[in-house]
Amino acid sequence: MSRLCSLLAAIGMASMTMTGIANPATAQVRPPAVPLVTHDPYFSVWSLNNTLTENWTHHWTGAINAMVGMAMIDYRPYRFMGPMPDVAPAMKQTGLEITPTKTVYTLEANGVRLKLSFLSPLLPDDIDLLSRPVTYVNFEVSSIDGHPHSVKLYYDVTGEWVVNRPDQKVAWQKVEVPGLKTARIGTDSQKILNRPGDDLRIDWGYMYVSAGGPGVSQATTSDRDARDTFFSTGNLPAKDDMRMPRQASDAWPVIATKIDVGRVGASPVSRHLMLAYDQIYAIELMHTKLKPYWARNGMNIKGLLADSEKKYTSVSKRCTEFDKRITADMTKMGGKSYAELCTLAYRQCMAANVVVAGEHGEPLQFPKENFSNGCISTVDVIYPSAPFFLLFNTKLLKAQLTPVLDYAVSGRWKFPFAPHDLGTYPLANGQVYGGGENNERDQMPVEESGNMLLMLAAMSRIDGNADYAKKYWSELTRWADYLKAKGLDPENQLCTDDFAGHLAHNTNLSLKAILALQGFADMAKTLGHTDVAANYSTAAKEMASKWVEMAKDGDHYRLTFDRANTWSQKYNLVWDKLLGYGIFPSDLAKTEIAYYKKVQNKYGLPLDNRSKYTKLDWTVWSATMADNKADFEALVNPLMLMVNDTTSRVPLTDWFWTNDAKQTGFQARSVVGGVFIKMLENPQMWKKWAGGGR
Repeated sequence: MSRLCSLLAAIGMASMTMTGIANPATAQVRPPAVPLVTHDPYFSVWSLNNTLTENWTHHWTGAINAMVGMAMIDYRPYRFMGPMPDVAPAMKQTGLEITPTKTVYTLEANGVRLKLSFLSPLLPDDIDLLSRPVTYVNFEVSSIDGHPHSVKLYYDVTGEWVVNRPDQKVAWQKVEVPGLKTARIGTDSQKILNRPGDDLRIDWGYMYVSAGGPGVSQATTSDRDARDTFFSTGNLPAKDDMRMPRQASDAWPVIATKIDVGRVGASPVSRHLMLAYDQIYAIELMHTKLKPYWARNGMNIKGLLADSEKKYTSVSKRCTEFDKRITADMTKMGGKSYAELCTLAYRQCMAANVVVAGEHGEPLQFPKENFSNGCISTVDVIYPSAPFFLLFNTKLLKAQLTPVLDYAVSGRWKFPFAPHDLGTYPLANGQVYGGGENNERDQMPVEESGNMLLMLAAMSRIDGNADYAKKYWSELTRWADYLKAKGLDPENQLCTDDFAGHLAHNTNLSLKAILALQGFADMAKTLGHTDVAANYSTAAKEMASKWVEMAKDGDHYRLTFDRANTWSQKYNLVWDKLLGYGIFPSDLAKTEIAYYKKVQNKYGLPLDNRSKYTKLDWTVWSATMADNKADFEALVNPLMLMVNDTTSRVPLTDWFWTNDAKQTGFQARSVVGGVFIKMLENPQMWKKWAGGGR
């Protein structure tokens, strides 16, 4: 069947409104992209449409990673996933619920209701579990018309999931896993960790589809043979086709799974399958290949599938409980719109990272700078995402910072300030940004040094000790000295908002440097370095006093010290409130918030006076500086309006236009974890959620 015909036929489909995010009782929300399979930058698949039957599912980059689902109800075929109107009519989608770990679609046809759920169990206090690249796909079927119905389910995934280009050849293989029907698919060439880059899909390792229970069968064949056979007979092809056909957009090899549910009444019947991806090696760190964290103790993919199947019920229950608890707390802290925003950000933040095992089996986590430049372990990407990891598990933040800090003290990094990155994903072999580790051009000296010190200071506060920072104290002192000398009035240089270009005398960057010095002093005090703490704290307070005089511009504060009638978001100031430093006047934040409300647009607060674009993460940081709920919601609610109205159907963009809600650039990045910063405002939240980090 031609995909072109399917897509043309799907264009005229009417969109539908979806039920609430994280709580069915909330108002209706239309996410720009719906998370389905969310584990790491390579194993990340989304629905970019209002219904699952409008279009194919896509990798976060926009490439098609197709799934097809059909239901044979009383010998009549319907589809619940995939745009194939010439194969089977679509079930009516009546609901969509998104929680932090799960997406649930409700569909109906011929007297039967199907609840289709995708569960990626990314529980932050269980690193072994969240590192497992396994998504559970659950099918809950029931009769809604008072009559029993015969139901068979069909589901397939295509070879697109394992290739970067459509001309690459793939091979299938049945796999023996006790109690489970299992098959895998992967490229024929298997060039592991073959190249770095941004807009790329994985083309090594193997994808697995595995299902247990009665009535399960599998076929490895072409999409046309599998789908046509089920449509016509309710069965799969009798014989597997193990050839490697030439790839084409209308003839992909698939792993097809059939589940014969049998007669279904009013009581729901649930069956599930598992999607898994074994990368074999996931990251290269300083020219050493590292395995995924889940494989560190000799676990192989067969064992992983068997164990994941065994734990499905308990894992599903844990995720349900986690979703309820964190959603209640997010709503309590920031309101309904804030909770909805955090819910959409949750799996995206985690799926832009991968967790691997270090030399001694310790967890190391590597973020990818998605749709920016593809850098790996970018410090000014880790920084905006840090609130997520500070809240849920500081071990995960340490897992991101350790490779950067080890690189900084290795002797290869020769500058007196912190590095920007470790390479281009998935090869973390040394900085590539700004001309590389031997070139000072286009570095971010104040930015990255301030980022590292602030993250370490916040982590030390949550952990109740600075033991982690102690190991790197000499290097941290070097960075603090650099900020002490260069931070108050930064020279012409880039900051994390590098898309805006070089900027001298940046007041927001200065705020970062000053608060980072106070953070360094705070860690020194924790470590018992009383004199050092007093020295750097005094310097920070003196710089803060000068900042206020230099930046004041009537009813707000300037973008740069030397330009009157300018303004910018002072999102770095939020740490003065969160960490209780109080080195800036209390009315500074109030003055800024009052001004922000005057200059914001329909879809949010611009980043500064130079343009109408903004950053999602920084806007929430700025809003968190507010001292009352009304002001916070005044700045955050337009962000959810953007989410609902944007025509840019991509996983949350963090860089968009505030006048029309369209994407400026960036998508699917981990920085959206920064929206959790409001949760750090209440120390009780630290104590409640951050136990896994101690």
